[in-house]
Amino acid sequence: MTSIQHVPLASLQTLETPAAVIDVPRMQHNIHLMQSRMDALGVRFRPHVKTSKCMEVARAQIDAGATGITVSTLKEAARFFDDGVTDILYAVGMVASKLPAALALRRRGCDLKIVTDSVASAQAIVAFGAEFGETFDVWIEIDTDGHRSGIRPEEDALLDVARVLHEGGARLGGVMTHAGSSYDFDTPEALAAIAEQERAGCVRAATRVREAGLPCPVVSVGSTPTALAATHLDGVTEVRAGVYVFFDLVMHNVGVCTTDDLALSVLTTVIGHQADKGWAIVDAGWMAMSRDRGTQKQKHDFGYGQVCRIDGSVVPGYTLSGANQEHGILSRDGEPDADIVARFPIGTLLRIMPNHACATGAQFPEYHAIAPDRDPAVWPRLHGW
Repeated sequence: MTSIQHVPLASLQTLETPAAVIDVPRMQHNIHLMQSRMDALGVRFRPHVKTSKCMEVARAQIDAGATGITVSTLKEAARFFDDGVTDILYAVGMVASKLPAALALRRRGCDLKIVTDSVASAQAIVAFGAEFGETFDVWIEIDTDGHRSGIRPEEDALLDVARVLHEGGARLGGVMTHAGSSYDFDTPEALAAIAEQERAGCVRAATRVREAGLPCPVVSVGSTPTALAATHLDGVTEVRAGVYVFFDLVMHNVGVCTTDDLALSVLTTVIGHQADKGWAIVDAGWMAMSRDRGTQKQKHDFGYGQVCRIDGSVVPGYTLSGANQEHGILSRDGEPDADIVARFPIGTLLRIMPNHACATGAQFPEYHAIAPDRDPAVWPRLHGW
């Protein structure tokens, strides 16, 4: 795996903490791993940029071969379009109140696709499109695992929505699904099974739409675990995934990466101790790491994050076990560390690997991107909706 040990560590010592740090070699390794897998499986790849919300990261994904992007907010769509990306899927169910913003983007030349999973939403889209003379490109969200949104592949509502869109003047662009329940598994066999369930369910939905005499050019599936576990993608035209670009401790527990692949961490400073408790206090609390405790129900609970040295190497057995707003509690798993003060003196710089890269990234307005062959760079990150 790519190592962070050769980055210019002196540059990290000048940063105000807490700070979000991207290991660029690890990020590039992750990008090329996913893109090469999608190329081998013969599908287009549309990365979900909600993880980074950063144009520099998205540009690296596109340069590696990605086709278009997926976004979670229309603000993301507008920002990435301003930066030159035109092929954008807004992968959140459309409501009438957001149609004016979607229309504005399309009128500016953005090839924006929107999503629906209900007759009511489809009717609102076609009515708004008719009123303003716009042919929206609409995909139907399919529920292949009961995790969140979407229409089941065999539900009557699938064809009801498809007909409303097609007969109402919208462009029925295809079907899409997200196997979010894949985060609940941690063996290769289970991940391969949920990947096949995702693929088969979305392909079945597309088949039903086509058998009804309606168009369905795109069959879009995706999550990081299923993208990495799928054995074949017959009938699928594109895959979407997001957190793979940084990976995180949840993905480590799922089994699709190791800690050597984690490209995002939070630089923090030891600011005090509670020696009798075996604690070191750092300046990265939940405002830096987020409240996400996604590993809590997994096979290894990392608290609020895995403790690493400044060079990014893991300090085994030490986690950010507790967090207040601006204070983090660093401790050893099991027996308290009686030597905590000597081990982590005040002023020590550490790195904390996050449970959920998307949530931790969202706490910061910018990343500090580090690589051995260049000076550190500041990469802005988009905030808000």
